[in-house]
Amino acid sequence: MDYLLIALQVIVALSILNVWLVQNKKPTQWRGGNATTIIEEFKVYGLPVWMCFVVGTLKILFALGLLAAIWYPSFREPSALGLAALLLGSIAMHLKIKDPIKKSLPAFIFLTMCLYIAFPIF
Repeated sequence: MDYLLIALQVIVALSILNVWLVQNKKPTQWRGGNATTIIEEFKVYGLPVWMCFVVGTLKILFALGLLAAIWYPSFREPSALGLAALLLGSIAMHLKIKDPIKKSLPAFIFLTMCLYIAFPIF
């Protein structure tokens, strides 16, 4: 049992669940543009509101997949790669609207963690 992988899975999963289920209607310094909610953030990116629900559902499912992967390791790689793809999209959206790099930092950190979870090198 690799405790580093489990720790990263828990950190990423709980962070994603926190953003999408607890903090989704609260302003944070990481939101795109001057958005104060996730739905406003998607509007700032020029994306339709339905896309917010699709992305949110996928992120929640992949986060739950990372937690399930603690007991069912076959979930680990697809969940981590699914989140990695969505996080890459988050970074692209921040770049699209010319946000300061600082706003992309959480997505970049979690992208890096997801890639390590999918392809552990140590």
